[in-house]
Amino acid sequence: MTKYARRRALVVGEATGIGLAIAKRLVEGGASVLLAARTAGARAHAVTELGSAARVVAPSAVEDVLAGGTGADTAARTGTGTSTSTSTSTSTSTDTPTGTHPDTGTRSGAATDTGAAPRTGTGPRTAPGLRVDLLFADAIPSARPLLPYVEDGGAIVLTSPTPCPDAVRALAAELAARGIRVNAVAPGCIEAPGSGAVPLPPLGRLGAAEEVARAALFLATEATFTTGARLPVDGGLARPCTRPPSPPRLPSGNLEHTP
Repeated sequence: MTKYARRRALVVGEATGIGLAIAKRLVEGGASVLLAARTAGARAHAVTELGSAARVVAPSAVEDVLAGGTGADTAARTGTGTSTSTSTSTSTSTDTPTGTHPDTGTRSGAATDTGAAPRTGTGPRTAPGLRVDLLFADAIPSARPLLPYVEDGGAIVLTSPTPCPDAVRALAAELAARGIRVNAVAPGCIEAPGSGAVPLPPLGRLGAAEEVARAALFLATEATFTTGARLPVDGGLARPCTRPPSPPRLPSGNLEHTP
């Protein structure tokens, strides 16, 4: 399957569940993937799941990898391949860098309240680095430091339930001049290991991370004239089912006909 061939993807946020499901579908479709996972256990699990077509790093190593460093102290390579697809991080392939990135701003996951203006990816780039076509991030604060590494004409998909529609539209408007589309999925009622019993949505079952991944990839690669949208993936939870009104009950007994 080569649906995502020549794609370079970065996935940041939670490497388990939805993020990992996105990375797996990208790898299966021929993309180069870089995945960021917070713990050693999560990185080991991602390596097992993704095989040799992806690179898995700690969140603190993402920008170092993109800037051209190796991130060797915090990276776990899923083999000897050179692909760059990622889950919660950016790709680290041997592709020739196609652009530069600012040498100011904060690292992925770091606070931006340092007195310096946060990087938005719209200013000049002054240092070499790798670029990705697709960025999947759990929230806007996770995505913002990585905007300079997203190719013009690329796509960003936010994957947590929290981004409000106004915030998604605002980021989409900010990046429209670069041709970057910004959309979000809003997952709800998604089955997770160890989760307790929860009320079912109107569809009558819990969803799977794979179903959220399919929706996110649709927004990233197929909805090419859509930006600023927020797509619920929650089995109808955002729009509760309502029963149609019952027909009026007729009074019991014989009714006299009135002409």
